[in-house]
Amino acid sequence: MKRCGLYVRCSTDQQTVENQIRILTDVAEKAGWTIVRVFEDAGISGAKGRDQRPGYDALLKAVHRREVDIVAAYAVDRLGRSLTDLVAFLGDIQARGCDLYLHQQSVDTSTPSGRMLFQMLAVFSEFERELIRGRVRAGLARARAKGVQFGRPTLSPDRVERVEKALKDGQSIRAVARATGTSTASVQRIKRSMLTVEEDRLESVAHV
Repeated sequence: MKRCGLYVRCSTDQQTVENQIRILTDVAEKAGWTIVRVFEDAGISGAKGRDQRPGYDALLKAVHRREVDIVAAYAVDRLGRSLTDLVAFLGDIQARGCDLYLHQQSVDTSTPSGRMLFQMLAVFSEFERELIRGRVRAGLARARAKGVQFGRPTLSPDRVERVEKALKDGQSIRAVARATGTSTASVQRIKRSMLTVEEDRLESVAHV
């Protein structure tokens, strides 16, 4: 007899998980599974990460402790919002010897057909990642063709000189940033560079 963990989730406080629990309980009874625990995330979006979904986090911990043999959820969107999320979840739980049942999609990875579907999902997930990477690369290429610069903007020599002078005058990093229109991070980098140059100068004098 398989130990089953039910995972139920709804996105808003106006919704309820009771219907999901009722349907999955019926499925478990017919399949002969023993429900060991119901893991619930009420009023939490599926786009949230594991750290913001306590029920989901508790479910994965139970799977890792091998307290659950099969996870049952009403639909794939209860677990996550993308195919990549589903495949990652499946890979994680199956590495612990745990299967997955999705009621709405009629997926049961404890069966040969369910395992075959899982393999197909992995292929489609990789295809999805490649499409995303391709779109990102194409977008970057179009932006560069239009003259868009990526990375840290290069400060002009005049701007660097003004920052260095203000720092030598004893002004704080924030005051220099405001006065010269430079980010505090850039001012900090220039100050570190000035300190390094000064240390090198003192070291060279010491060896004379």
